[in-house]
Amino acid sequence: MKQILGSILTVLSFFLGFSQSDENPAIWTYEAEKISDTEYNLIFRADIFEGWHIYSQFTDENGSLPSEFTFEKVGSDYELVGITAESETLTEYSDIFEVDETFFKEKAVFTQRIKLLNPEVTQIDVGLFYQICKEVCIPKDEVFHISLTGEEIVVAEQQLDQRSLDMSAALMLDLKNKELLVNGDDNAVDEKSGLWTIFVLGFLGGLIALLTPCVFPMIPLTVSFFTKQGAHRSKGIANALLYGFFIVLIYFLLSLPFHLFDSVDSQILNTIATNVWLNLFFFLIFIFFAFSFFGYYELTLPSSWANKMDSASSKVGGAIGIFFMAVTLAIVSFSCTGPILGGLLGSTALAEGDVATNLSTGMVGFGVALALPFGLFALFPTWLNSLPKSGGWMTTVKVTLGFLELVLAFKFLSNADLVGNWGIFKREIFLGIWIILFVLLSLYLFGIFRFPHDGPKQRLSAGRKLTAVLSSLFAIYLVLGLSKITDLKLLSGFPPPQFYSIFETGSDCPLGIECFKDFDKGLAHAQKVNKPILLDFTGWACVNCRKMEETVWSEADIYPILKDEYVLISLYIDDRKELPESEQFLFKYESGRVKKINTVGEKWGTFQTLNFNAASQPYYVLLSPDLEILNTAVQYTDRDTYKEWLQKGVGNFKELGQLK
Repeated sequence: MKQILGSILTVLSFFLGFSQSDENPAIWTYEAEKISDTEYNLIFRADIFEGWHIYSQFTDENGSLPSEFTFEKVGSDYELVGITAESETLTEYSDIFEVDETFFKEKAVFTQRIKLLNPEVTQIDVGLFYQICKEVCIPKDEVFHISLTGEEIVVAEQQLDQRSLDMSAALMLDLKNKELLVNGDDNAVDEKSGLWTIFVLGFLGGLIALLTPCVFPMIPLTVSFFTKQGAHRSKGIANALLYGFFIVLIYFLLSLPFHLFDSVDSQILNTIATNVWLNLFFFLIFIFFAFSFFGYYELTLPSSWANKMDSASSKVGGAIGIFFMAVTLAIVSFSCTGPILGGLLGSTALAEGDVATNLSTGMVGFGVALALPFGLFALFPTWLNSLPKSGGWMTTVKVTLGFLELVLAFKFLSNADLVGNWGIFKREIFLGIWIILFVLLSLYLFGIFRFPHDGPKQRLSAGRKLTAVLSSLFAIYLVLGLSKITDLKLLSGFPPPQFYSIFETGSDCPLGIECFKDFDKGLAHAQKVNKPILLDFTGWACVNCRKMEETVWSEADIYPILKDEYVLISLYIDDRKELPESEQFLFKYESGRVKKINTVGEKWGTFQTLNFNAASQPYYVLLSPDLEILNTAVQYTDRDTYKEWLQKGVGNFKELGQLK
């Protein structure tokens, strides 16, 4: 646990304090010292900038991360003689980790003796991971290419074989009118409105967290502390407002590590969000969260963390002391806020767009809601008298949240089933489980059964009855959808697609429209029937893709256009089916990075990025059979815009035919 804390503090401190001038706070040199014909000393020296330090390989494992060498081809080309020796180190006690830590200042020297097993070896490759710290800690990686002969080493670029080159070239389309794609995002739903939606969801999550027994009782205590602390009321108000600001800041900082993904390839976030095992992990985590809300156990962070923060706030005082008070609140309230934040993380993973930006936006919304009462009640202290008293109603809130956590958990299980092509968790099973969960929630709210931490049985409040009625009505709505009496458009994107059904086995295409899941086959068919192509970049776990299919494609004046006027090619970016070995290849990006294309989804994701410079789904392109782009590309959009876009594409295709 302490190592996890250290990693979190490392990443947060990187964002908080790392300046460009300190980009390379250590300069490394290396050499091979010949001992005999078969033995060498590999020597690595670091000149460390003033104020910085590097951790030893042998620092306490319960503290900061130690330096770690990785020697390539050990056992085949050479063997290690003894351990990697170090120059003189310093040792100091760490208050954070409560251990003695060992590190270097100013200079660090590492020496490793090797014995050659292959006399032809002239180069040794070594990797090094280490932390270098000042007020901040920065994780660093170094790669050393050491010549045993003293000759300069030129690191060769990874070369692709001819087969990979040919298969990579085959992904590139000879598109005409490609300039139309530049404005493709103009027809997408405004991304800012999507972020506002996520902010509001985070804000609602924060309001719900306020009603839990971990947070609610702390509001009057904390506000009274600030308003009575200062000699002047204005000082107390200022401190309370600063306390609220620090709450928002803390939850924002927790989202910053996710922005590290920005520097990796465009498909990595999609890969993570649609990974089968990660979705199963989320499923289990949300089940775990739910039962904590049901009262079977409690999630808490180590009490020593809260004690340390509380102690720091008392010792330091001022703005820094108030910051530590806010950290204490975040730690103490974790048993209630943790599962809600987990739900927020899950929701942003399911949402379209930049996962890191979505998460930051949601976390800020959560923090604002959590901080709001501390500022408002400081400004208007008489409002404290109108606050309801703590009681059993807060337990009801927690149990209700537990059921909602279970509802979300099965969405992740559904994602894993869809992406893994298991064919088990069909639409009817998914809806049936949701119906059972909302019926159970209704029964609980009506007082039919109870959980371990429920207090004495009391008369049902009006709010509890109203919530029970709403839950019952929603269960009825799901039953009507399961019976196909209604279309469940309010839930579009959450249940599995309609064609993923126990009973409808005739088509695995949206709405039963004939579709192709291979571009070349779809293109050949379009050329044969002389129809334009609707190229649909989609995903099994793509919520907005399902919304488009079930709320826009299904419209009476749009469905016939899709069915009769276009050849539909649906390429699933998150399809984890492995390509046949003969179709797997290496692809080289412009940056020089080489990636192996192993799965169907990786192939079509690379195809999308390469030809259309886009990585999000849904993403729609209209093409002629001769690969002329017929209109701007669009993404998630509204019904009228999409209809007009389709009609314009058909019109442009007919004009091309007349010109020819």
